[in-house]
Amino acid sequence: MNVQTLILGAGAAGMMAAAHAGADVLVIDHAKAPGEKIRISGGGRCNFTNMYCEPSRFLGGNPHFHKSALKRYTQWDFVDLIAKHGIAYHEKTLGQLFCDDSARQIVDMLRTEMERAGARLWLETALVDLSHDGSRFRATLDRNGQRTEVRAKNLIVATGGKSIPKMGATGLAYDIAQQFGHSVTETRPGLVPFTFPDGRFKPLAGVACPVRATSNGTSFDEALLFTHRGLSGPSVLQVSSYWREGQTVSFDLLPGTDLEAHLRGLRTQQGKRSLTTELANLLPARLVEHLAPQIDFNGNLGDLSDKRIAALAEALRDWQVLPQGTEGYRTAEVTLGGVATDAVSSKTMMSAHQPGLYFIGEALDVTGWLGGYNFQWAWSSAVAAGRAIGQA
Repeated sequence: MNVQTLILGAGAAGMMAAAHAGADVLVIDHAKAPGEKIRISGGGRCNFTNMYCEPSRFLGGNPHFHKSALKRYTQWDFVDLIAKHGIAYHEKTLGQLFCDDSARQIVDMLRTEMERAGARLWLETALVDLSHDGSRFRATLDRNGQRTEVRAKNLIVATGGKSIPKMGATGLAYDIAQQFGHSVTETRPGLVPFTFPDGRFKPLAGVACPVRATSNGTSFDEALLFTHRGLSGPSVLQVSSYWREGQTVSFDLLPGTDLEAHLRGLRTQQGKRSLTTELANLLPARLVEHLAPQIDFNGNLGDLSDKRIAALAEALRDWQVLPQGTEGYRTAEVTLGGVATDAVSSKTMMSAHQPGLYFIGEALDVTGWLGGYNFQWAWSSAVAAGRAIGQA
């Protein structure tokens, strides 16, 4: 069987590429349904992009690689597509755009766009073998127990990374990259909660508060959530992408509050009030109780010296925590690292080693922040590859 373009993966990037890659496209996926990660994302409403998407909010070995694709297919281009399909959406926070109704609307939209372009979709289909004979790719596929050989001029690898293996995620993209001479940047879980097997935060499970979390010089002002296993919430997921094992994470537990001025003011006005009582007005009471053995909260406000107030403020402004690990790929929203971009065209996503071979989406060493950035990278990189093929 001959096709012009074979796309591996019917996720966000794969389906988007199929809608732009021109005629005679075949998309395959081992899952029973396309777009499964889209379906479960954003609490079932899919945070499909971010109003403030910009290159500085992405990590990767080459900080410039993703700029071209993001500029040529922006968040507003995707919003226009959403509007064309009549999908209602809203901004939740920090520019994050979600469907009003269901993430399934995004999957249905992409399937409609694929069908409009004439692309075929084979589900429950596995790649058994892959080679290149000098003119075309030769892929042996197992579809419902039957073997089929597909010969394709172009091959787009849109199989994602290793995150959420229960959804079928594997390192297939990296195996294919290495087969054709590409290097793979070290991969690790990103946007993932921190774990503490010693159970130190179990008594705080369910407590949340706004913080400024910092790791390796990068800070995020978002919520911190304590869980039975450790630390989560948007602030933790964000800094986890910058954190490395063995490093501490700093939390400003009262961002935007001048605690020194606050306590000095109360010292004369309400000197008989206990420090613990006042801190419980500023922080969750259970958190204050948890911190008490680490930080001296004894005494009344009137007893506090300027020196002690300064020390208290510093302790709460720079609460240092050493994560014992993360929840790993099991719950990681993304995979950091991936196919190195040094041998991939930033304009077309095509391999410099093998003409006709393209890598898009999470398979590449490009990772966005939490909040719709990774979906936007999927759309932008997919359109770059699809148009390069479709307009050739």
